[in-house]
Amino acid sequence: MIHTVLRGETLYQISRDYRTPLQSIIQANPTINPNLIYPGQPIIIPGYPDTSTLPYQIDISLMKRRLRLMRDGKLVKEYPIAVGRILHETPVGDFIIINKAPDPGGPFGTMWMSLSKEHYGIHGTNDPGSIGKAVSLGCVRMYNKDVEELAYTIPIGTPVFIHY
Repeated sequence: MIHTVLRGETLYQISRDYRTPLQSIIQANPTINPNLIYPGQPIIIPGYPDTSTLPYQIDISLMKRRLRLMRDGKLVKEYPIAVGRILHETPVGDFIIINKAPDPGGPFGTMWMSLSKEHYGIHGTNDPGSIGKAVSLGCVRMYNKDVEELAYTIPIGTPVFIHY
């Protein structure tokens, strides 16, 4: 999979976001200077599929508080979600699903899917009344039955586009 460097990113933070050892990224990109990366630079992230080969995409509208599952560009299903509250906004941008963890415990409901942004994910909830609101610490919350259905449908590496 190819990550395009954003302004202010470091190779170290990119490795943390993708939960991939820095040395593995350096080995996969032998021509880069790890101390000098620049916005727009493509970086190979080993261990994840090329997103263009995957059938599914996730589109998240923070304003509408809706997650749309797309397959080959066509809407498959739309889900209501909860998003980050003031001072804990859900990050905007392009990410991928990097792992899935059933029964993560605590307030995360019955499923956790990590985004390629450290500390953020799409997860279930033990507070279903929060769905449709801006109440989280930045993660995307879904009803447990919805997040389970989504997790069982999409593969690791599925692209996630979060926007207003």
